[in-house]
Amino acid sequence: MRRKDREVTHIGRIREIISACSCCRLGFNDNGRVYIVPLNFGWREKDGSLTLYFHGAKEGRKIGLIKKTGYAAFEMDGECQIKGGDTPCSYTAMYQSVMGEGRIEIIEDRAEKRDALDRIMFHNTGREGWEYPDEMLDATCVYKLEADNFSCKVHE
Repeated sequence: MRRKDREVTHIGRIREIISACSCCRLGFNDNGRVYIVPLNFGWREKDGSLTLYFHGAKEGRKIGLIKKTGYAAFEMDGECQIKGGDTPCSYTAMYQSVMGEGRIEIIEDRAEKRDALDRIMFHNTGREGWEYPDEMLDATCVYKLEADNFSCKVHE
């Protein structure tokens, strides 16, 4: 990271920033071209390891790339504002962001799917105790990205 003065390493602060983000963008290498897709998400952090959870249709470009490459990058951001100045060069952007990359795979096990969907629903609603009928689980593709590395940056 070039701007070490903006790097956030305290895991509690990183959790706060992730909790405030409503969209996570996944980026894939598609035969030398970049494919980026914005998604809602859920997450789990344990002992400094970050896992992101997503859901969607069982077919399409994104699922094809997950199966083909098994690897993706991610980015999420929040608190984005432009701070003005007297000259163009004195303008700056205020933001919080988390970026990284890692292995991505489709979850097949129903218990693990339920847990992942619980993470997604809690992150997006703040509520717990959801029920997922087996037929809904079977019709939904749930996948996870286990971050090999990630970084957090803030300019406030």
